[in-house]
Amino acid sequence: MSNLWNLGHLKPREDIVVEGETMSALFRNAAAQRTGQVFMRQKKLGIWREWTWIDTARAVREIGDGLLALGFDAGDCASIASNTVVEWVLADLAVLSCGGVSNGIYPTDAASQVHYLCEDSRTRVLFVEDEEQLDKALEVRARLPLLRKIVVFDPKGLRDFTDPGVIDLAALRKLGRSHAQTDPNELDARVAACRPEDLAILVYTSGTTGKPKGAMHSHRGLVHTVRGYNRIVAQDESDERMCFLPLCHIAERMGGEYFALYTGSKLNFVENPETVPENVREIAPTVFTAVPRIWEKFYSGVMIALRESGKAQQLAYAWSIGVGTRIADRVLAGEPVGVWSKLQFALARLLALNNVRKLIGIHRARFCVTGAAPISPDLVKWYLALGVPMVEVWGMTETCGASTYTPATRIKPGMIGPACPFNEVKLDAATGELMVRGANVFMGYLNLPEKTAETIDAHGWLRTGDVGAVDSDGYYRITDRMKDIIITAGGKNVTPSELENDLKFSPYITDAVVVGDKRPYLTVIVMIDQENVEKYAQDRDIPFSNYTSLTLSAEVQQLIQGEVERVNKKFARVEQIKKFWLLDTQLTAEDDELTPTMKLKRKLVEKKYEARIEAMYG
Repeated sequence: MSNLWNLGHLKPREDIVVEGETMSALFRNAAAQRTGQVFMRQKKLGIWREWTWIDTARAVREIGDGLLALGFDAGDCASIASNTVVEWVLADLAVLSCGGVSNGIYPTDAASQVHYLCEDSRTRVLFVEDEEQLDKALEVRARLPLLRKIVVFDPKGLRDFTDPGVIDLAALRKLGRSHAQTDPNELDARVAACRPEDLAILVYTSGTTGKPKGAMHSHRGLVHTVRGYNRIVAQDESDERMCFLPLCHIAERMGGEYFALYTGSKLNFVENPETVPENVREIAPTVFTAVPRIWEKFYSGVMIALRESGKAQQLAYAWSIGVGTRIADRVLAGEPVGVWSKLQFALARLLALNNVRKLIGIHRARFCVTGAAPISPDLVKWYLALGVPMVEVWGMTETCGASTYTPATRIKPGMIGPACPFNEVKLDAATGELMVRGANVFMGYLNLPEKTAETIDAHGWLRTGDVGAVDSDGYYRITDRMKDIIITAGGKNVTPSELENDLKFSPYITDAVVVGDKRPYLTVIVMIDQENVEKYAQDRDIPFSNYTSLTLSAEVQQLIQGEVERVNKKFARVEQIKKFWLLDTQLTAEDDELTPTMKLKRKLVEKKYEARIEAMYG
C-alpha cells in the first residue's frame, strides 16, 4: 500500500548508535562496525564502482598518511575545489583524521574566489577535481604563500604536465603508504588527539551580500547534529541516497555525507550535474533530499510530458491525481483513510501515479526532504498526492543544517515544523525574527569577531535574519527574510517570497525577484526555464534564434503574463504584481547574479537591472 497510511517505516531509528565524540573517531568506528558493507557507489564510463567501508577506510588512511608526509599539521586547513564525487568524501575524511580543518570550494567559483577562500582560510593543501580546477589554482598560487601542495583527483589531460607543487591523488596515496611504513602510528595518534571542541570544517556562506564568510563548526557541533538528525529522520543501512548537491554546502555535507556515515545508508554519486534526471531514475533513492529548484524541475517535467501525451493518459492522470489529492487532504487533516479510498488509490497508482513516480525517479522513495530555500505548499501537497510524503526542514549554514523539521507523519504544507529536538527555537518578541540556540550553532565567523558578535547574542541565541510565526502546535512558518520584506508606498507590508514561490510553481519559471519597496505597486523580474519555454516555442512554431530573442517573443511574454495572472488571483489587489520583465541573458552559476546554489541574488539583481526596474514604473 501507499506511504500515505503505512507510517511505521517513517519513524526514526534511534537505536542506531556509533560511538565517538569527533567526526574522525565516528568514521573509524562506523567503518569498523560495517567492514565489507557497501558505503558509496559512483558511476564512471557507464559502470558503477562500489566502495565498501573497508575500501573507504583504506583510502582515507592512505590520503591521511600522505598529508602527514607533506607536513600537514593538526589545525592546518585543506580546501577541496570539486564537484560532488567520491574523492571529495575521501579527502574530507582524511583531513579530519589528521586533525585538520576541511573547507569546500564550489567548482563554479572563479579563480579570484578561489584565491580569496584559500587566503582567508590559510589553506595549506588544495585538492582540485581536474584540469579545469587546477588551472584556477595555478593562476592564483603565486599569491598564496601558505599553499604547499595542490592535489588533483582526476589527472586526465595532465600526462605531460610536471610541477613540483602538484601531485595527483594516486601519487599522494602511494606517498601515504610509504609514510605509514616509516611511522605506522602517527595517523592513529592524530585521531586520538583530536578534541570535540577543535575546529573541524569551514562552510563559506553564499555571499549574496559582500564577501563570503567562513562559518566555523567544531567536531562537537557536527557530532551533536548528526546524532540529532537520527532522532528526526528515518534512515538506516538499507537505504539508498543520491549524493549530488554541492558537498561544500551544509545541506549535502551534513544530510548526505555525515548522516550516511552515521546511519550506514549507501551514498550513490551522480556522473555529473547534467545527468541528475537520468541518474535519479537509475538509483531510485529510498530517501531523497533536494532543494526546491530540483522538486520544481521534476514537477515541470511531468507537466510538460502530460501535455504531450494522449487524451486517455491525460484523463487517467486527472482522475488518479484527484484521488491522491483527496487522500492527501485527509492525511493532512489527520483523518483516517477508508478502505474504499485505499482501493481507489491502489487503482490510481496502477493507472498513472506509479508511472509519474518512475518518471521522476521516486518510485522507491519512502519520503523526500526539501530545504535550503522556501517551497510552494502546493508542490508539497502534489508529492503527497503521488503517495510520497515531503518533509520540509529549515536551517542555515550557521546552525549546521536543519533546526526545524516537519515529521513525515504530520506534515503541514507551508510550515517548517517544530524545533528539532537537539536545539531550541524561538521568535524575538519585538521583531518576530527566528532565533536558534544549541550545540549545533556554529563557533563564529573565521577572522570576523565583530560579525560573530552581531549574529550570536550574550545568551547564545543565533539571530537568523528570518521572520516567522508559530502556531498552537509549535509549528513555525517563515514569512520572509527581515531584509527582504517590502513596504509599498501605500504602507502595505508584502512578503515577496510567497509570490515568488507561487511563480516558481510554474513549469516555465525558474526563479523570480519581486520588487516594490517604497513604490506604488509590485513588479517582478523573472528567469524563465529555458528548456521548457524552448519546447513551448518549438511546439507552436514560435520563431527565435537565441535565448534573448526567446524572452522577447510576444507569445512567450503572453505565456508568462498568464502565469503572473494565475498567481495574482491568490492575493489581494495591493499584493498583486502589475508588471514583469524577463531576464534576457542566460545565467549560469559563474554569473554574479546567481549564488552557487543557483538562487538569484536579490540585492545584486535589483542594482544591476535598476534601469529595467525603473522602466516598469515609468
